[in-house]
Amino acid sequence: MNEKKVLVLGGNGFIGTNLCVYLRGLGYDVYSFDRVLPKESIEGIKYIEGDFFDDDTLKNAVSEKDVIIHAISTITPGNSNTEYMRGYKKDFIQSVKLCELARDIDAKLIFLSSGGTVYGIQEQMPIKEDALPHPINHYGNIKLCIENTMISFKYQNDMDIAIARIANPYGPGQDSEKGVGFIDAVIKNALSGNAVDVYGDGLVVRDYIYIDDVCKAIAALIDHKIEGLPIVNISTGVGVTINEILDIVKDIHGHLKVNYKESRTVDLAKAVLDNAKIRKIVGEDFCALREGVEKYYHYIKAERWKR
Repeated sequence: MNEKKVLVLGGNGFIGTNLCVYLRGLGYDVYSFDRVLPKESIEGIKYIEGDFFDDDTLKNAVSEKDVIIHAISTITPGNSNTEYMRGYKKDFIQSVKLCELARDIDAKLIFLSSGGTVYGIQEQMPIKEDALPHPINHYGNIKLCIENTMISFKYQNDMDIAIARIANPYGPGQDSEKGVGFIDAVIKNALSGNAVDVYGDGLVVRDYIYIDDVCKAIAALIDHKIEGLPIVNISTGVGVTINEILDIVKDIHGHLKVNYKESRTVDLAKAVLDNAKIRKIVGEDFCALREGVEKYYHYIKAERWKR
C-alpha cells in the first residue's frame, strides 16, 4: 500500500477519471476533486466536490496532500479564440495560486499541459521538450503561461514540479462533444451511421496516445524527480494523418461517411512529440495506434449493447 495522498484536480474529466482509477490500482490514497460529484463513484476513491476557483475551497482540498495533479481547464482548443479571457482571468490566475499552496505545504505538483498546442509551429519533428514554443491559439498560450509560472516556482522555491505535455489522448471515457477527441468522434459516428466532419483535407498530422499509457506515464512521474527543465512529453512519437485514422476505422467497421469542411485557424498542420524522455522514465513501449483504435472501437460497441 502506497501511503502517498494524491489529489487529482479535475478528477471527473476524461484523463482525471482514468488516472484516479489507475493510481488507486497502484495503491495510492486517491482524492478526486471536481465541481460536481460523478454519477457513479468508484470504490476506493475519495471524492471532493468544490469550486477550483474558490480560494478557501482549493486550500482545503490540497491540505495534507503529498502530490497534486492539475488537470483543470475551462476552455478547449476549439473555443479558445472566443473564450480566451476566461482562460487568462480564471485558469491562469488560479494556477498561480495553486503553485503558492503547493509550495507552502511542500507538495509535488504535476501539471497536465497540452503537447498538441503549446509547441505551435515547429520545423523539427518529432518535437523535443527544449524546443522554443510558438503556440498559435490561446488554449496553447494559456497552458504555456501556466507552465512558465510553475518553472519559476520550481527554481525560486526548489519545488518538485513536473509538466506533462500530453499529445492527443483517446480511449474510454472521452467525449468528443466537449470539443476534443477526433478518434472518439470517428468511432461513435461510424457506429451511429452519421457523417464525420473533417476540417481541411485530412492531411493534418497528430500524435495519438491511448489513455492507459497516459495514466502509466503520469503515475511514473509521481516518484520521479525531473532534474533541470521539468517538462516531459507524453506521446508515442509517431505521427498519423486524419485520413489514416479514417482508413483504420473504415477497415475495422466498414462504411464511413466523411464531410470535408473548410480548415480552421486553430489547427496546426503537424504536431509529433519526441517521447525518448518519458520512455526512459516508464521503461516500456506504448500501445500502437491500430491496436488502441481497435480496442477503443470494441469498448464503445460493447457499451452501446449494454444500453
